[in-house]
Amino acid sequence: MSKLRNILIGAGVAAVGAIGTKKAVDYMRNRDKEEVVEESEGDAEIVAADEVAYAVVEPSSVQDFLDKSFGNPGRYVPTRSPKVFEYQDEQYMVIWAKDNEKDKNQMMAFKYTDAGRQMVASVGYTGDATDYNLKLDGTDFAVEVNGEKLVSGTGATDGADEVDFVLA
Repeated sequence: MSKLRNILIGAGVAAVGAIGTKKAVDYMRNRDKEEVVEESEGDAEIVAADEVAYAVVEPSSVQDFLDKSFGNPGRYVPTRSPKVFEYQDEQYMVIWAKDNEKDKNQMMAFKYTDAGRQMVASVGYTGDATDYNLKLDGTDFAVEVNGEKLVSGTGATDGADEVDFVLA
C-alpha cells in the first residue's frame, strides 16, 4: 500500500482517511464520496483479486495537481470525488472536472508506473457530444459512455451526462 500513499504525496493530493478496500466493481460504480476509514486502522490489506485499495481524497486538493499538470490555473475544476486506487498491484488516479476553457466536462485517468505518470484516458463530454482519447489496452479498465465500454482509440460519440471509469 505504500505505493498508493507515495502517489498521493507525489501528486500533492490530500487523503481524508486511511486506505480502505472494497470490491472493485462496487468501487468503480460509486459516483459518491467513498466512506472514510478511520486513521487509526492504517493501511488495509487487499485479500481478494477482485478488490481495490483506495484512498478517500479531498476533492479540493486535486485543484493544485490540475493547475500544475496542465499549466493553466483554474482551467480544470473538480466536479466529482476523484478516485485514487490500487488494483492488482497497479495504481491509478481518475479525476472528473469542468474544463472552463472548452466549456465541457472532462474525465482524466492516470496510471502510475516506475517510469512515472501516464494519462491513459481523456474524455470530454457535454449533453451534445463526447470526444475521447483512450489507451486502456492491456489494463483491466474501460470508459463507459452511455452504456458502451470503450477501451482504446481516438474518436467521438453521442453526448453524455456522466462518464465512468469501469472494469472492462
